[in-house]
Amino acid sequence: MDKILIFDTTLRDGEQAPGFSMGTDQKLEFARQLERLNVDVIEAGFPAASPEDFAAVQQIAREVRGPVITGLARCVPEDIDRLWEAIKGAESPRIHTFISTSDIHLEHQFRLTREQAKERAVAMVRRAKSYCSDVEFSPMDATRTEWSYLYEVLEAVIDAGATTINIADTCGYIIPEEFGELLQGIWTRVPNADRATLSVHCHNDLGMATANALAAVRAGARQIEVCVNGIGERAGNSSLEEVVMALNVRKDYFGGYGTTINTRELAQASDLLTLFTGEAVQANKPIVGRNAFAHESGIHQDGVLKFKSTYEIMKPEEVGRGESRLVMGKHSGRHALRVELAKLGYELGTYDLGVAFAHFKDVADFQKEVFADDLHAIMRDLAEPASTPVAGPTHAHTH
Repeated sequence: MDKILIFDTTLRDGEQAPGFSMGTDQKLEFARQLERLNVDVIEAGFPAASPEDFAAVQQIAREVRGPVITGLARCVPEDIDRLWEAIKGAESPRIHTFISTSDIHLEHQFRLTREQAKERAVAMVRRAKSYCSDVEFSPMDATRTEWSYLYEVLEAVIDAGATTINIADTCGYIIPEEFGELLQGIWTRVPNADRATLSVHCHNDLGMATANALAAVRAGARQIEVCVNGIGERAGNSSLEEVVMALNVRKDYFGGYGTTINTRELAQASDLLTLFTGEAVQANKPIVGRNAFAHESGIHQDGVLKFKSTYEIMKPEEVGRGESRLVMGKHSGRHALRVELAKLGYELGTYDLGVAFAHFKDVADFQKEVFADDLHAIMRDLAEPASTPVAGPTHAHTH
């Protein structure tokens, strides 16, 4: 198959991040936006965590159609039962259960031996399978697990009925090349691996969540777990918009593998999440940040004005943004100034561009960005007698 499934966990892992919690109505509205994005799977929450989370997952399962609806459950009977109760009304329900497999987690947090953890994983996958044909299993902290033991657990849970196995880089520990080796080992060391979809869930503690997710695609993963705006525990998760657009822009490198995401809804999803959480994305955030399609450098502005692909590898409208933006500041050049003045009605030949540019630079040195009203002020100064002082910070709006 040449499709990469997009599993969105904004409403579960993303919402667990400090400052990002949402109410039931907000979660439902955001799930509808994910439906418009055409994500393949929505992880709607952690039903055992609280009555409100249960209610939100249950409502999303009942009302959102199209994507598979799942939630998260620990490998304990009560969580499995609670999750099924929440999602059983879904058009396409999935039970997602997890337990740690790394020695550091088993010894210091769960107080389990490797054999006990494997037995519990198998038992809970079987319990989930008794409710639902679509079962996902995640070995938590998989990338810090001894690989031979990890492969042993994966083989056992696939035999027990898991249809998706999700390799969780829970602490954002692994390096892309290393991740590729780990996943390749699944194909060679887990004899029944072809009976399940291989998925990955990458955290961004070392800034490599998106790179790791893309390395996983190259290594045979066909589901990527992501969050809008890259939110999530600690430093966050693989960013939905980054993974999707990397696959779109670099289909040549990824052998034609892509997604069915409606990319024109990416900006709306980002903005809606910002509205609900009050947490803005950084200006230079790839794809959806306010500077993602903004140019201040004169060299870049000149290139973009002549041919956009000189400095833009994707079109802003492809991700739901308007046109790319020329930011007028101290690094801007004459070409951009002439274009911006023309937009305001000042035609070349009616003024001296060199003089206007000198005035513009005087203003730009005093403020970060020069806006339309500042440009009007500059042009008014040019029209006044030469004895009039040059426009400066006294009337250049600081915004």
